Amino acid sequence: MFTSRKEQKEMQTQIIESAGKIYNYLSDKGEVTINKLRKDMDLDDNFTYMGLGWLSREDKISYTQKPKSITVKLV
Repeated sequence: MFTSRKEQKEMQTQIIESAGKIYNYLSDKGEVTINKLRKDMDLDDNFTYMGLGWLSREDKISYTQKPKSITVKLV
């Protein structure tokens, strides 16, 4: 299914807004597991992951692999 330019722009806006919410959450909470972040955030899972990807691309967060989870924090 093809999306229009307007729909693509709206989706990008949602991703950026999600990244901002995640950034603020991590600023308050510090290092958390991705599962905890997903449960605490009032975001669609897809936008949670896309927001994390956005922040990762911007070098704003770091990940740590734990034995049973992955944690994320601001850098």
